[in-house]
Amino acid sequence: MATSPRFRFFVRGLSALAVSFALASSPKVAHAEGSSSRIGVVDVQRAVAQTEDGLRAQATLKKLFESRQQQLDAKQKDLQRQKEEIDKQSRVLSKEALQKRVDEWQKQMIDLQQIFLEYNKELEKKQKELTEPVIEKVMAIIKRLATSENIDIVIDKNTTAYVRSDLDLTDRAIQAYNSGGGGAGPAAPPKK
Repeated sequence: MATSPRFRFFVRGLSALAVSFALASSPKVAHAEGSSSRIGVVDVQRAVAQTEDGLRAQATLKKLFESRQQQLDAKQKDLQRQKEEIDKQSRVLSKEALQKRVDEWQKQMIDLQQIFLEYNKELEKKQKELTEPVIEKVMAIIKRLATSENIDIVIDKNTTAYVRSDLDLTDRAIQAYNSGGGGAGPAAPPKK
């Protein structure tokens, strides 16, 4: 399923923030001289997006986005038609009548821009509402995996240039989440 670049950017930002928070809030491990730290990596964005709850959230957001986009497209098409009509009538209308039509058109254009901004805010709010619980559960699973495998540091895969595949915890985190390991149990389906 394709997601919008804006959605991917938002999830990547939330993922990086969540990993940073988890690393900053976890206790520091003191090592004796000569011992080494175990490191793991996880693609938090992919883990969130590929959980069952993440896929449901994406579907809900896509449906909401497409619905809003259709409304905006229809209004924009109507405004384009009105502009063409104004252009055609510009030679036959009086200066005052033409100015009145142009003013009305500009007001409608401003209204459309305002609606667009409101839709974006609504979409961002819904996105946050749907993805935050998933991110929290994924982060809890990552912490549990790291603890059970004696991994000292878990780094977001998207912030590294190279990672050996055997250090990647992403698939195991997704599997643990989808099998009900994301907390008390699978999250409820997103509200519509």
